[in-house]
Amino acid sequence: MKDTAPHDAHHVADQLIKEILDGRYQPGDFIPKELEICRQSGLSRNVVRRHLGALVNGGIIERISGYGSRVREFSQWHILDPAVTDWLTRFAGPHLEIQREILSFRLTVEPWVAMMAAGSATARDLVAIEEAFEGMQHHHLEEDTTRHDHCDVSFHVALYYATHNIVWSQLSHVLRPSIHLLVSQSNTRTLDPGHSLESHRRLMDAVRMRQPDEAYHAALTVLENTARALNMDITPAPTPVHLPLNAPHVG
Repeated sequence: MKDTAPHDAHHVADQLIKEILDGRYQPGDFIPKELEICRQSGLSRNVVRRHLGALVNGGIIERISGYGSRVREFSQWHILDPAVTDWLTRFAGPHLEIQREILSFRLTVEPWVAMMAAGSATARDLVAIEEAFEGMQHHHLEEDTTRHDHCDVSFHVALYYATHNIVWSQLSHVLRPSIHLLVSQSNTRTLDPGHSLESHRRLMDAVRMRQPDEAYHAALTVLENTARALNMDITPAPTPVHLPLNAPHVG
């Protein structure tokens, strides 16, 4: 672990997770012991133990009596824990394995969310989706993608809320940092922002027109565009048997 000044006490856990995500410590590696971190940071053992405890609670490290703290496999991380999703948003930008896991999850889940939204969205939900899309449209050519990213994330969160299922609605709040991670990376790397915008328009129109099948395929297209921008080859979940295979689907 790099030297950390005492006034940066609240950054001890941040520094460790950053170094883990940067690859300095791989799954199975031991991070520095408490006393070593205390020496480097100038912090008390109780403070260091508290920060390590945050990583333990997030499933990122495990304490092994007599040996120290070891980095766990990424599959064991509690990525839906708000603290962990916050760390991922801030530090996992270049971490391809984390991005791949999040995108794989979204490819499985969000087409179903879109299909549910097409059957359940109220007028208020449609306004939220349309306002988010208009923001994307307004900012999509800006070199700094910050405002476009914000609207893009709001678009997807609005779809979750439009299902009017309490679990999906709450999950959207938890997933927001993870969605932002992929959105910010893909919007920066995409070679055709206009195509991405058009795929979101098709999804919005399918929800607005109460077309669940089309919404499913449109959401799939949006996420396939994300995978393409991130240069990831991910196989989406099989199309549900009740959906027509020739439904509108532009890859």
